[in-house]
Amino acid sequence: MKTKFFAALVLLVVAAGFVFAGGGQQTQAASGQVTLDILAYGDNSTREGQDWNRLVAEFQAANPGIRIRSEMLYDQAYHQKVEARLAAGDIPDLAYMWVDALGQAWRDANQFIDHRPFLNGDYFDLSLIDPMGPNGEIFQVPLGTSNITSVMFVNTALLAELGLPMPKTYADMVAMVPAARAAGKEVLAFAGAEGWVWNSCLLGTVVGRLSGDADWVSKAMAGQYRFTDRPFVDSLAFLRTMVTDGVLSDAVVLTDYGAALSSFVNGNALFMLDGQWRAGGIEDPALQRNVQMVPFPAIPGEAPALANSASGVTSVGYGLTRKGASDPAVREAALKFLEFFNSYENVTTRLVDGAIVAPVLKNYQPPADLPLMVVEKANFMARMGATSNVVDAFVPGEANNALNTGMQNIAIGRATPADVAQQVERLARQ
Repeated sequence: MKTKFFAALVLLVVAAGFVFAGGGQQTQAASGQVTLDILAYGDNSTREGQDWNRLVAEFQAANPGIRIRSEMLYDQAYHQKVEARLAAGDIPDLAYMWVDALGQAWRDANQFIDHRPFLNGDYFDLSLIDPMGPNGEIFQVPLGTSNITSVMFVNTALLAELGLPMPKTYADMVAMVPAARAAGKEVLAFAGAEGWVWNSCLLGTVVGRLSGDADWVSKAMAGQYRFTDRPFVDSLAFLRTMVTDGVLSDAVVLTDYGAALSSFVNGNALFMLDGQWRAGGIEDPALQRNVQMVPFPAIPGEAPALANSASGVTSVGYGLTRKGASDPAVREAALKFLEFFNSYENVTTRLVDGAIVAPVLKNYQPPADLPLMVVEKANFMARMGATSNVVDAFVPGEANNALNTGMQNIAIGRATPADVAQQVERLARQ
C-alpha cells in the first residue's frame, strides 16, 4: 500500500481529457430535468463545507438539466442522519461514504454498489484506489489515495532552540520532558478530548508495532485474535505510560482538536500527533519551513518488522448508492458530478489545502508551486514503513464507542487496560 500512494504523489504527469461514463435511457423525468439527491459531509464553518457549497453552485450553473438537492451534515450528526434516512427508506442517490466500520449502515442496507462498471478508467486511475470489497469492489470514489492517520509533526526550530535532537525512540521523547517543562512547553500536542483521535491517530500504530502484525485489528474482528490478548492490552497500557512519563499532559483529555493544533503552531509544543490532513492547518510559511512529518519513534517492545509503521485507512469519498445507480438518468448525472467534483482544479485545491495525500486521477500532474507541507507529505511517505490497521475502521459501533471512552479513562487512571479490553471484546462479539 505504501508504494502505491508514494508513487501517486511523486510520479505524476498531465491529466488527459475525459469522456463522461454512464448513459442510457432516462427514466426519472420526461422533461430531461434530473434531480440528484446528495448527502454531503461538512459544515458551513469548515473549508470542506464551504468548498462543497461552491462546487454545487458551479456544477448546477454548468449543468442546468441537473438539479442538486443537497443535505450537508458534519461529524456524529452525519452518521446519525445516515442511519435515520436508511431506516426510513429515504435513500440518497449519492453520498459521502466510509467503507469500513463507519460505513456499516450502508452495507447493512445493501446500498453499496460496485462502481467499476461505471467509472471511466481514462479519467480515474483505478489502480490507485484500494479494494473496498472481498472481490476488489470499489464502492465510492475516494478523495485521495489511502489516508495516513498517524503522523508526528516536529517543530525542528523549537528542538534546536532547546538543544534537543530529533527523537529516534520513545525514550528520547521522555528524556525531553524536563527541558520542555523548564521552557514552559509541552512535549506532544494531542487532542485527547476527542475519543476518535486516540483511536485513529495513535492506537492502531501502537497495536501494529507491539503485535508485529499490521493487520492485527482486522484479524481480531475475524476471530483470529482476541482484544484481551496481550498485544492489545499492552497497547492500551502504553497510553497511560505516555501520561505518567510526561510525554502527554496530565490535562490531555481536556485538549480539544483546535487547542492541540494551536499549541503546536504557536510554538508551545515540540511535537503534534495527528493525521496527515492536519498539515493543512499549518499555514505560516515560516513554520512550514521548520516542520517535519515523521512516524512515531520506536516504542519499547515493538517488532522490528513494523519499525516506522503508521496506521492508515482507505480514504472517504462520494459514491453512488444502489438506489441511485438503478436509474440510468440519475446514474449518469451522478457520474458527471463525480468527475466534476474530482476535476483537476478541485483535486488540486484539496491537495494544496492538505486534505489528501494524492488524487486518484489518471496521470495527474500537480502544480510546481505546491506548499511546503504538501511536499513534506512526500518526504513522510519515504520515511514511513508498513501501514497498519486503524482500529475504528474495523471495530464496530458500541465496541468502538466503549474503546474511545475507555482510552480516555485509561489515560487519566480511571480505568485499567484489562477492563477496557474485556469490554471491547465482549461488545465486538455481540
